[in-house]
Amino acid sequence: MAFRIGIISDTHGLLRPEAVGRLAGVHHIVHAGDIGKADVISALHSIAPVTAIRGNIDTGEWAAKYADTEIVRLAGMSIYVLHDLKALQIDPAARGIDIVISGHTHVPKVETVEGVLYLNPGSAGRRRFKLPITLATIEITSDGPLPEVHDLEQPER
Repeated sequence: MAFRIGIISDTHGLLRPEAVGRLAGVHHIVHAGDIGKADVISALHSIAPVTAIRGNIDTGEWAAKYADTEIVRLAGMSIYVLHDLKALQIDPAARGIDIVISGHTHVPKVETVEGVLYLNPGSAGRRRFKLPITLATIEITSDGPLPEVHDLEQPER
């Protein structure tokens, strides 16, 4: 059975019911910052274990317990999490990182560079401009990570 990771970012204090529904059944959730409120993480914890980092809007006492970056190992994959990819200060390929997860831009993006999967799930919070409302999942299979971006305004397939 594949290991499923839910990837969410830029909730800005809003955890949509569609996001909760799309994350149901994942084994772990990664929140790539701009959480907005502590209760977003509490609600995610009711679905699966959570790894979360602080984004640029995450200030105050509640946010102090979150680091700016995290490395988590899930299903044999090394995953580096930060909010703004432009702040990346390591060479993921040289460090043996398999996946880099970021947020901040509100634009979903999936690309592989030097064997490293870079994933931005987009924003699952309040709409900005005309950008879609999205999150992502990664299935860790024997063939490697299979990422998928989910538009929360479209019915599930």
